[in-house]
Amino acid sequence: MKISLALGPRRTLSRQSAWGCFTTNLALPGFGSLMAGRVSGYPQAALGLAGVALTTLFAARFFAWYLVNLSRMTGDQEDPFGTLVELWRAARWPLLGVSVFLAGWLWALVTSFQILSAARRDGAAQVPPRLE
Repeated sequence: MKISLALGPRRTLSRQSAWGCFTTNLALPGFGSLMAGRVSGYPQAALGLAGVALTTLFAARFFAWYLVNLSRMTGDQEDPFGTLVELWRAARWPLLGVSVFLAGWLWALVTSFQILSAARRDGAAQVPPRLE
């Protein structure tokens, strides 16, 4: 079986196919755009996958840090602001991964609405006239 990442020609999508691309973009940003033949799906997918990888990597480090510092974080604190700053320093990298994923997801959502709009517009032109 030969697998290719090259896009096929952009074609007119039915409303059902456009909704399939929409729901795919909700779960896997960029892949629905690629199904619709949009080049913007490549960077969307890269952002989505990079965001998941960064979040997974840094969240594992954050949870390990939190388990080590659990008693200090939940106990009486001499400097609550200093503890909050330390918590922010540990949590900012997983939040960066979430932000990268969210950027790809929002871009894919905008593209999904464009795909739905194009399918609705093209579908309206293909409907035969009503006979009375």
